[in-house]
Amino acid sequence: MDRKVIELDEGWTYMQKGITKLKRILEELPEPPFTGEEYMMLYTTIYNMCTQKPPHDYSQQLYDKYREAFEEYITTMVLPSLREKHDEFMLRELVKRWANHKVMVRWLSRFFFYLDRYFIARRSLPPLNEVGLACFRDLVYREVNSKARDAVVALIDKEREGEQIDRALLKNVIDIFVEIGMGHMESYELDFEGPMLLDSGAYYSRKASYWILEDSCPDYMLKAEECLKRERDRVSNYLHSSSEPKLVEKVQHELLVVYATQLLEKEHSGCRALLRDDKVEDLSRMYRLYHKIQKGLEPVANVFKQHITSEGTALVQQAEDACTNQAASGASAQEQVLVRKIIELHDKFMEYVNDCFLNHTLFHKALKEAFEVFCNKTVAGTSSAELLAAFCDNILKKGGSEKLSDEAIEDTLEKVVKLLAYISDKDLFAEFYRKKLARRLLFDRSASEEHEKCILTKLKQQCGGQFTSKMEGMVTDLTLARENQTNFEKHLKENPNVTPGIDLTVTVLTTGFWPSYKSFDLNLPAEMVKCVEVFKEFYELKTKHRKLTWIYSLGTCNINGKFEAKTIELIVSTYQAAALLLFNSADRLSYSEIMTQLNVNNDDLVRLLHSLSCAKYKILNKEPNTKIISRTIFLSSTISSQTE
Repeated sequence: MDRKVIELDEGWTYMQKGITKLKRILEELPEPPFTGEEYMMLYTTIYNMCTQKPPHDYSQQLYDKYREAFEEYITTMVLPSLREKHDEFMLRELVKRWANHKVMVRWLSRFFFYLDRYFIARRSLPPLNEVGLACFRDLVYREVNSKARDAVVALIDKEREGEQIDRALLKNVIDIFVEIGMGHMESYELDFEGPMLLDSGAYYSRKASYWILEDSCPDYMLKAEECLKRERDRVSNYLHSSSEPKLVEKVQHELLVVYATQLLEKEHSGCRALLRDDKVEDLSRMYRLYHKIQKGLEPVANVFKQHITSEGTALVQQAEDACTNQAASGASAQEQVLVRKIIELHDKFMEYVNDCFLNHTLFHKALKEAFEVFCNKTVAGTSSAELLAAFCDNILKKGGSEKLSDEAIEDTLEKVVKLLAYISDKDLFAEFYRKKLARRLLFDRSASEEHEKCILTKLKQQCGGQFTSKMEGMVTDLTLARENQTNFEKHLKENPNVTPGIDLTVTVLTTGFWPSYKSFDLNLPAEMVKCVEVFKEFYELKTKHRKLTWIYSLGTCNINGKFEAKTIELIVSTYQAAALLLFNSADRLSYSEIMTQLNVNNDDLVRLLHSLSCAKYKILNKEPNTKIISRTIFLSSTISSQTE
């Protein structure tokens, strides 16, 4: 049975009744909701009119009527209601009309669903939902968007001034700018975001021009930080999330970039003053504000560098002045104090780098460049490399002035090695350090072998294995020397017929590891010659490939001096012992006789005899009794009988 044909006018008249009912519901007029039967009849009417055989297939006409229904409603109801309202009232009406329009689109799209499913798909036409929204965009949005934007921007500025506003309303209005783009952000960006950013820039430009004159640097930064926080809060509450980086950048530019120089260089409260007064919290805030700005931290780091350079240079100058005004011993103490103060300065500003500036590479670089300036200055003619080596020696030797716990010593050594990184001539430090290490090791002045190894490990990590290879060799040599001495003593016990005559301790060193020492062909007393020969014979049993060179200047002897009052044990150098032992066979000797018997040069003999006859304890009597050592003098022993 053929279905009755529905003509266009007849069918559309029926559809208009349903559309009118929908409009009355949207206008909040008395109207019962759609029943399921009404909905099905409206849907079926469209279906039937679209599935009739030509020429009664009215799909195209119904597609056009769908658009006309929206246009008629907008023209007669929506636009008049918007045109009669202004500012916030207009915004509320716009939000309401947009919400109603979306409801209308949803319902009519259901009634006309068959068009979407078949007709529109086959013809590649815009879908019903898009047509409905486009009607609002073309007829309503394009007329009112500039007024809506201005009203929203005005409300934002009111909120910035501390007034309470309806944030939910703003969120709904801004959603219209986003949704009207139907998946694209051009409408939001061009019609709202761009002008809003311009207004924000102008607003903060006005504020900044006033604050920079009235506020201290810390107060200004507090305000700037609070403004940035509020703008981010604004985005999270009602602006689109894509606006945050642009809005923050705009506020940063007006508040922080434009006035960066004035802010950082404020006379009594700028960056220099904050560093001078240890305003850690304010410096941290300065870092937080400027680290997100491109090249924003460079001027801060530059001031940081200048401040450290100034502080360090002042310390060096103080030490220089103190050394000039004091004796040599006092000058040495001042140099030790200087290194300690520089370590403290480094600790202080490294803490700034770590805590205030969150380990940013720019501030590490600034710190390094600043310390390189004053860490390479000389103090009273002494290079920084020598100062640092002397400071280490004072910590590591027995009886040094630095009385520290093991933990404190290790911590201090760590800091010294960090300072070494700023010294330009590290090889010079290595040379000074090696000489002092040699004295500590050879004369048993090292307080702790563990600490010696500890600093060598740190130096190796800082400067590489080649830097410490000789020093490590020296420490190893001492260990081997102790083993060698033990073997020598064992050899003597096992061979009772081999006797050196006196107790002998020999430290065998590897030439390449140790500093160069002068070696003279000293004529040893017979007592010493015998024990040297005994050790040489023992050593040659162990190795045929190493030659022993005796460094008498590094030796010490314990001898018994039998003075009239009592016998006193004297600890003297090998040269002094050799000179004193000459007086076992003579009561009085001339300068020339001593020189001949010992086979030493004039300069060394002058120093040797001066130490024995002109020092605090005069072991030898000198004629004439003056402070001058010359070739014409005679010496006699104050010891009543032989030295042993």
